[in-house]
Amino acid sequence: MERYYLAIDIGASGGRHILAHKENGKIVLEEIYRFSNEMRSFFGEKRWDADRLFKEIKKGMKKCKKLGKIPVSMGIDTWAVDFALLDKDGMCLGDVVAYRDNRTKDMDEEVYKIISQEKLYERTGIQKQIFNTIYQLMALKKKKPELLRKASKMLLLPDYFHYLLTGVAVTEYTNATTTQLVSPVTKDWDYELIESLGYPTSIFPELVLPGTILGDLKEDLAEEVGFKCKVVVPATHDTASAVMAVPSNEEDVLYISSGTWSLMGTELKEANCSEESRLRNLTNEGGYDYRFRYLKNIMGLWMIQSAKKEICDELSFGEICEMASYSKITSIVECNDDRFLAPVNMTEEVRAACRESGQEEPRGIADVAAVIYNSLAKCYADTKKELEEIAGKKYNSIHIVGGGSNADYLNRLTAKAANVTVYAGPTEATAIGNLAAQMITSGEFVNLKDARKCIFESFEIKEYQCF
Repeated sequence: MERYYLAIDIGASGGRHILAHKENGKIVLEEIYRFSNEMRSFFGEKRWDADRLFKEIKKGMKKCKKLGKIPVSMGIDTWAVDFALLDKDGMCLGDVVAYRDNRTKDMDEEVYKIISQEKLYERTGIQKQIFNTIYQLMALKKKKPELLRKASKMLLLPDYFHYLLTGVAVTEYTNATTTQLVSPVTKDWDYELIESLGYPTSIFPELVLPGTILGDLKEDLAEEVGFKCKVVVPATHDTASAVMAVPSNEEDVLYISSGTWSLMGTELKEANCSEESRLRNLTNEGGYDYRFRYLKNIMGLWMIQSAKKEICDELSFGEICEMASYSKITSIVECNDDRFLAPVNMTEEVRAACRESGQEEPRGIADVAAVIYNSLAKCYADTKKELEEIAGKKYNSIHIVGGGSNADYLNRLTAKAANVTVYAGPTEATAIGNLAAQMITSGEFVNLKDARKCIFESFEIKEYQCF
């Protein structure tokens, strides 16, 4: 009888339920349910509809029952930094505000009145993003202090869903590190920092590692969905799960988790919280088994996604990628420039950047895509060089995982620009990493090394040489 595991992977635009089992020594995936997600504005705030998302979680679970494929365990991953507050009775206080809400405007300056940006990085190893939880909590302290006074627990979004499933309120380590409130030395909440900022320390739950068994589904919930199973905490930060699925056991590996954003980095045993690291915009996010995901956030395929909508939404990304491969344009833009974060029109912004730098302007989608792909490849190559300089070592390969690993032309450009071999795949890296944590806990794999070996053997991995 097959042993099934359920990964629920929720992103900013949608989520899906993916079942996995082992067959002939390989992992077999099956997507059984998909649902939409979006930020909505209520009373001047951008919010997530957490109640609807939990209903979708249960709908997908009921699909397991309908298919007769009951999971041994399940776990949920999402994006980072956003949270729910619970009152003394365990009920959600207000709505879950989204990271793109402008409530954190100027909250960095409020934090820096207490601790400087330099000292904060030295203490946490996390780069400043204005939407980090540390600034969201400062916004509450300044604008809605009554909510903090009433709160008994703060749960990051996947932890909140796990709480609704089991009644157990804990915070998973990899996601906790993105709050900018965890010590890379103690691997626990930095309570001294939290107290100095004026946040109530009592709201910060116990930290647990990926693979922790929270327990069984609550009885009423098990009755509603039609089965009982264990809830096992994966690496709840989606990028942390994706990195778990990098199919390599080499000591020094570069990876790119490629999608709307590209997260490029390596794994470290100890965080690098130096000033040089901060100035190079590198961050130390928590990983599986207390590894550190030492990485840089790069604009990613957001630029292509935007240009596609503006010029040729009827074409597939594969078709656009192939068209770009025939373009002769050689113009390059700085893809991490803030001008490309949310322009009115991405295509015109790319053209303007080329024009302002005295380069040829792209015309149709093939040229626009070629400029973007060329620019991303250069950015990847530059980031590889930075990581080599700060680590004092050479990297001979890059593993690209996630949806962006399907971009054949970009993979070829990256291999050439970075002068390395590129390995592309698996595409479903986040879900696979989520599942790997569960399957290690259940004994399907001995450890992460064993899981990564199986991932390499289970999914198509394309190789791109640098010549």
